[in-house]
Amino acid sequence: MTVTVRSFAKINLGLRIGASRPDGFHELLTVYQTIALHDVIRVSVSRGAAGNHAIEIRCADPRVPRDESNTCFRIVEKAMQAHRAKGRVVIEIEKRLPVQGGLGGASANAVATLLGLERALKKTLPMADKLRIAAEVGSDLPQFLVGGMVLGIGRGEQVYPLPDLPAMPCVVIIPEIGVSTPKAFAEWDRLCGLCGAGTPARQLVSAEAVPEGPVQDPAELRSAGQPGAAVPTPAQSKLTLSLASDRMNELGRGLSAWLSEPYSGAPSHFLGRRGRAGNPLLWLVRAGIENDFEQVVFPEYPELREGKRALLRAGAKYASLSGSGSTLYGLFASREAAARASARLRKQGWTAQATATLPRKAYWRRVFRG
Repeated sequence: MTVTVRSFAKINLGLRIGASRPDGFHELLTVYQTIALHDVIRVSVSRGAAGNHAIEIRCADPRVPRDESNTCFRIVEKAMQAHRAKGRVVIEIEKRLPVQGGLGGASANAVATLLGLERALKKTLPMADKLRIAAEVGSDLPQFLVGGMVLGIGRGEQVYPLPDLPAMPCVVIIPEIGVSTPKAFAEWDRLCGLCGAGTPARQLVSAEAVPEGPVQDPAELRSAGQPGAAVPTPAQSKLTLSLASDRMNELGRGLSAWLSEPYSGAPSHFLGRRGRAGNPLLWLVRAGIENDFEQVVFPEYPELREGKRALLRAGAKYASLSGSGSTLYGLFASREAAARASARLRKQGWTAQATATLPRKAYWRRVFRG
């Protein structure tokens, strides 16, 4: 039996890089948002010997590893052990998303493989176990077990399902270059050292609030990743955890102000500067959130800075680098505006594609193909 799974991409709506941790990672604060662009994963399980040789990766893209370094390979190893299952697992990856593009392609592939493996085995792990396995394989894997709009803290692996918002048209620009995330972090650390204060020079604003820790109850975790499930509201979560970095708290303050208001309520001072016209997703991005990686990636790759400018000139209401890049995205007021912008950008020589953000219910409805 072969199970086919869509492996959806993500963008980052703001990203703050905090202090280095003892484990070598950095503290992060970001909002993940799934979008409709995707790879396709096919998983099959047959009888065969146990062990590494029983896992086979197939992909036509030569940039995709086929050994133990592949996230799909690693997650199958851990999942088969957790299921106490044996057999030969074949994973076919139909690559449509860029490699090293900042869209979470490899991480999404791994989670799609995990979901496909469960269907092929006809076994299901508790959501808490799936989240643990995903976090062991990579920092941004757990978000794809939730889908939609997700708050990520820690090294990005501690995830909170945020209130889902309507789909919003967007355009992604996919440059030919790839950006190494480890190198981008290294350049960030170098820049922080040059500034002498542990952070690149910019106006810092202290804040108190990001959620107190990831949801731990298995029932809550299970509901968070299923269609039609209730999503914890800010009123149900204590916003008390104070992170060490004031820079990260700046974004935390904005998120807290935004989340604490009913959609129909009066705008807060934080968001009242530009009002709440249009898609609610713009309420967040208009709050002034930024992706810290732009400070180190744009000087290294000036064409990416120009890509962001091109999106804004094409009518994007907001544009940003996704993750450490190299993909850029812009949010648009309508599908027609996104389609026109995509066509305009392609005429200018950019590899651009119109798509839309993917809310949680739509994400889970479309993960498995008929």
